[in-house]
Amino acid sequence: MNGDQKLDAYAQARQDFIQHFPQIVKILTEDGMGHPETGDAIARLKEVLEYNAVGGKYQRGLTVLIAFQELVEPRKQDAASLRRALTVGWCVELLQAFFLVSDDIMDSSLTRRGQICWYQKPGIGLDAINDALLLEACIYRLLKVYCREQPYYLNLIELFLQSSYQTEIGQTLDLITAPQGSVDLSRFTEKRYKSIVKYKTAFYSFYLPVAAAMYMAGIDGEKEHANAKKILLEMGEFFQIQDDFLDLFGDPSVTGKIGTDIQDNKCSWLVVQCLQQASPEQRKVLQENYGQKEAEKVARVKALYEELNLPAVFTQYEEDSYSRLMSLIERCASPLPPAIFLGLAHNIYKRKK
Repeated sequence: MNGDQKLDAYAQARQDFIQHFPQIVKILTEDGMGHPETGDAIARLKEVLEYNAVGGKYQRGLTVLIAFQELVEPRKQDAASLRRALTVGWCVELLQAFFLVSDDIMDSSLTRRGQICWYQKPGIGLDAINDALLLEACIYRLLKVYCREQPYYLNLIELFLQSSYQTEIGQTLDLITAPQGSVDLSRFTEKRYKSIVKYKTAFYSFYLPVAAAMYMAGIDGEKEHANAKKILLEMGEFFQIQDDFLDLFGDPSVTGKIGTDIQDNKCSWLVVQCLQQASPEQRKVLQENYGQKEAEKVARVKALYEELNLPAVFTQYEEDSYSRLMSLIERCASPLPPAIFLGLAHNIYKRKK
């Protein structure tokens, strides 16, 4: 397959994936819409789904479909099995939506995916907590409808539950490392940062979608999953560091969100790098301005990062990390097709959103 064909295949998969969403909404809401007792709640669920599950890059969900197509021989890819792969991909996107709605409340975020955060919408507020829980519940309803008769059903249930737990542990680490109103720069170590990233991002964003496709393809061996995990957790770290960089140095009109890591006192890659390089005077500037809401204090931290040349440090990191990833894929991908990992790496390398 040449480059253009690969691009066409990806564009086709993306189109198929997006076109499957109305079917997801239909399965989750159709029977309950006119219900005399719960009809109003189901109408709310439909609104929650249509606002929060769409508008992203769909990278996590699409990965399930693309990996499934790579792993399963074409003659076994009938309409029903592709429908299941599309649905499991949407389950990953619903997990993402559940995390994002919750995370935006915790971080007091303003925008997400180019629109106002759900909880910020008039009349929503903290009711969004329950909406997030509904999004999570939908995952298991879909898995039951589409996969209950499949031999991999239990593996998928356990995978989603374990990925949720790992992400929530990562979020806990993130929150307790950066308590509101208490800036303690000594907490922001490289070791703690890597732990947060591994648990909060890498498991659900990278291992979950590929592992789901592997289970659906009948690949459940420990060695194959351990090798895939090794590559995918490294990729997840790379992805989160990009995210931290884009939070401050990305263009909000491209990223679709206004970054708040400095204001939120986050253990971000940028602050960890800054602390490793800062002079005592620069550390004092950071101490006085980090974790504060005032625009001029945020600007002072950004200026400090620029003084320390962190954008150039990031560019170099991106190059080094990509090379590391390529050699890891070479060593550990087998017996899985390297194309799964190479495609993912290609999608995130040098991304702007």
